[in-house]
Amino acid sequence: MNRKCGLNALNIGDCAKVLHLENSGSIRRRLQDIGVVEGTKIRCVLKAPGGDPTAFLIKGAVIAIREDDSKKIFVRCGYE
Repeated sequence: MNRKCGLNALNIGDCAKVLHLENSGSIRRRLQDIGVVEGTKIRCVLKAPGGDPTAFLIKGAVIAIREDDSKKIFVRCGYE
């Protein structure tokens, strides 16, 4: 599965590595502050029953990110 995709494409248990962010404004800054920067490993750990938001393990913390924001975070899917 080693391909470029949006973070929102991950399924529970999938890992990815951040390539770049296309978010802007305060949400971009907030994501960077919690460690969503190029090279960060992210694992999808939980999805809400409706699919939004999704919880990700990022640098030891579980963070919920809305789909509108996660689809603008581009990752290398299939990274272990």
